[in-house]
Amino acid sequence: MADKGRDGGYSSLLDGKYELGRLLGHGTFAKVYHARNLRTGKSVAMKVVGKEKIIKVGMTEQIKREISVMKMVKHPNIVELHEVMASKSKIYFAMEFVRGGELFSKIAKGRLREDVARVYFQQLISAIDFCHSRGVYHRDLKPENLLLDEDGNLKVTDFGLTAFSEHLKQDGLLHTTCGTPAYVAPEVIGKQGYDGAKADLWSCGVILYVLLAGYLPFQDDNMVAMYRKIYRGDFKCPPWFSPEARRLITKLLDPNPVTRAGITKITSSSWFKKSVPKTLIRKDEQEQTEENFTKSKPPAETLNAFHIISLSEGFDLSPLFEEKKREEKEEMRFATSSTASSVISKLEEVAKAVKFDVKKSETRVRLQGQEMGRKGKLTIAADIFAMTPSFVVVEVKKDNGDTLEYNQFCRKELRPALKDIVWTSPTGNSTPA
Repeated sequence: MADKGRDGGYSSLLDGKYELGRLLGHGTFAKVYHARNLRTGKSVAMKVVGKEKIIKVGMTEQIKREISVMKMVKHPNIVELHEVMASKSKIYFAMEFVRGGELFSKIAKGRLREDVARVYFQQLISAIDFCHSRGVYHRDLKPENLLLDEDGNLKVTDFGLTAFSEHLKQDGLLHTTCGTPAYVAPEVIGKQGYDGAKADLWSCGVILYVLLAGYLPFQDDNMVAMYRKIYRGDFKCPPWFSPEARRLITKLLDPNPVTRAGITKITSSSWFKKSVPKTLIRKDEQEQTEENFTKSKPPAETLNAFHIISLSEGFDLSPLFEEKKREEKEEMRFATSSTASSVISKLEEVAKAVKFDVKKSETRVRLQGQEMGRKGKLTIAADIFAMTPSFVVVEVKKDNGDTLEYNQFCRKELRPALKDIVWTSPTGNSTPA
């Protein structure tokens, strides 16, 4: 039984209906336990969310949206929400317990055969087509959000960043920048408004590429450089891709959403239409399902399939926070739950305190020293990427001047000034990278 005292106590409603077992995973705002329905004996995944935390960061509407979406989208390839309960301090999601683990775990062992990848992709498109037909856009599709049941069937999960058709602006487009950087469509980054369905299908294209290649189509240690590749649709298919798979992926990873393949083009493509014996995928799954299930343990700060919303470990931002393997760093990156405008204001305060000139836009701040240094005036640029309205990634770089002077400025002025707004992870590590 789960430790009640450690988690603030569970409601009598929960104790009377469900028995909580081992911890399956956790994010910033949620813990997920294995649980058993005492009346039916069936296993469920019980997501426990602290109300105080989500209210504090203004994510109440996203929680409500996730509940609404999961009640709407009943489909064989979507994780089912059985019921939602609440106590004074907690919200409980009783969800379908999916035993096979994440699709991500399979890819981590190496690329998949095309016939196996095809089955997963067919199921993914079936689920996404169903969502789109009901005006629901997922907006955070990636292998970590795709689970596998004991029969090898794919299940889409994590609807925390979902948008409804009623969120469209007068131009008929969505305008919120969100999603996981490597999987997000170029028009989403561009902040010009985007078609939620076409953005989801771009992510499906990235997923298909990853299934077949074993790695991402757009990769770079530098986030700005990676986004440039995404904008241009700059990728190459490895030689083992079949011509049919290559054609389909090229149509999906078209940076122009107008000409990008839609559901009809996908389902009518020769690659997609090929049928695969069910025994193929089932046999392939059985070789790994037991291994994945028995090895599962509570992750510390790793990605897991049950993260609640955008501020949890669901953002695959690891490349943004890795230390450079060199003594002198010329850039740093950090995440924050402050708004982009708050970040800009904070940087302006720093500039004022040290008498630096400031040039700014909505997504970039440039600070320039007034005095000449060893290599000219020290100039620092900060690029601001709003992943969601309450999750921002900031990339700070030396634009001009001496690296030593830049590092001293960051250590003595910038880092202390930013300390209060840098996002704190579950381990409490809040130092900008």
